[in-house]
Amino acid sequence: MNADKTRAVAVLGTGIMGAGMARSLLRAGIEVRAWNRTAARAEPLAASGARVEADAADAVRGADVVLTMLSDGRAVAAAMQAATPGLSEGQIWLQTSTVGLEPLPGLAEFAARHGLLLVDAPVSGTRQPAENGQLMVLAAGPQQVREPLAPVLDAIGAKTLWLGEDAASGTATRLKLVVNSWVLATTTAAAEAVALSEALGIDPMLFPRTIAGAVTDSPFLQMKVKAIAERNFEPNFSAEMAAKDARLITLAGEDAGVPLPMAAAIAERLARAVADGHGDKDMAATYLAGRPSDAA
Repeated sequence: MNADKTRAVAVLGTGIMGAGMARSLLRAGIEVRAWNRTAARAEPLAASGARVEADAADAVRGADVVLTMLSDGRAVAAAMQAATPGLSEGQIWLQTSTVGLEPLPGLAEFAARHGLLLVDAPVSGTRQPAENGQLMVLAAGPQQVREPLAPVLDAIGAKTLWLGEDAASGTATRLKLVVNSWVLATTTAAAEAVALSEALGIDPMLFPRTIAGAVTDSPFLQMKVKAIAERNFEPNFSAEMAAKDARLITLAGEDAGVPLPMAAAIAERLARAVADGHGDKDMAATYLAGRPSDAA
């Protein structure tokens, strides 16, 4: 492949993140073949110029890059297994899902067995950064893929941080878990700040206005407080996926022998929000965990 050649990318998984990434690729002039287990979720991408395939093997056949963006390691493995008849030796597998550490050896073994060049590349960001090509990509993979992948990474991300050449080492995934531990903690803190403000009879928007521009401020915190105060839980990153990531964080801590009581509490709270029927809402719906239905 020539680095400056427009290449075909098979996008397996077209949920909130995958669809946004596919559209970013299309805007960059890169051919996209889109596949999703629930076919109807991929169909809207046809209007943006993607070739929507009903079969995963057809999506990957002849593609230079196979990009997976699915819910967890099991879903990634199942999609790649379904795609097997269309895979060919030398294809780059850009694995952007957050799967945690446990599935990585199996995914690496699958890649080796089929002659794929695996890049462990979990992305940091939500719906809007995915739609705007402004994700942060945390990548580990062989040196030889970096040049041919550059147009793809430039299309989906504002920044790519390369973290070594061994995808199976888990370095990229480990860092993603650390990043997400902060994201989930900040979201939960925003939810509790709003709840406390309301309980004390204070306008919850006084809090973000008070800290605006201070060292304790952040755009992400401002965004989440506003969304919760306005009860706007349109999903940028769903509570269900956040609950999954929270579980992965606590498991990683347990395996490393590090107590993470706050992460465990966040995981429990998100699981309760999902159990209460808020899984398809934004992760800010952690605010609703255990609350009466009229709190929404």
